[in-house]
Amino acid sequence: MLKTLNQKISIVLILLAAGYLYMSYNLKEYSYVPVDSDFLPKVLGYLLIVLAVFLFFDKSSETEEEKEKRQVPRSEILVLLAVGGMIFLYIFLLEIIGFVLSSVLFVFCCSLFLGYRKHKINAMVAVIFPLVMYLSFNYLLQISLPQGILPF
Repeated sequence: MLKTLNQKISIVLILLAAGYLYMSYNLKEYSYVPVDSDFLPKVLGYLLIVLAVFLFFDKSSETEEEKEKRQVPRSEILVLLAVGGMIFLYIFLLEIIGFVLSSVLFVFCCSLFLGYRKHKINAMVAVIFPLVMYLSFNYLLQISLPQGILPF
């Protein structure tokens, strides 16, 4: 039944989307809001199912060259694991030290680890981008992000 890699991946994606939709339907509903908090997750979950069904019925076959491209060198796997660890550390620190500081640390350290060596530009982007995002969300959109240890 499952002959191609695309079919196997599509089944995994459908199961993932079903779990995602289950959790989306369990989100708290708010009264007096035009678009509830569960709208976007539900749309994304159904979109993932539709795209996974298209992937299941895709007739293209994989060539030997494409199979070779799928092989990831060991050094790149270590880089992926390190960046994944940084992401988990970012998530862990988000509530503790706040959005701005954790984002500054994450952007600076991750780009430095991945080989970007222009430290002044890296520092400017690492500070300006999270600040603009924080101020935009908190004051323009009125969506609270974790402030952490900062006073604003």
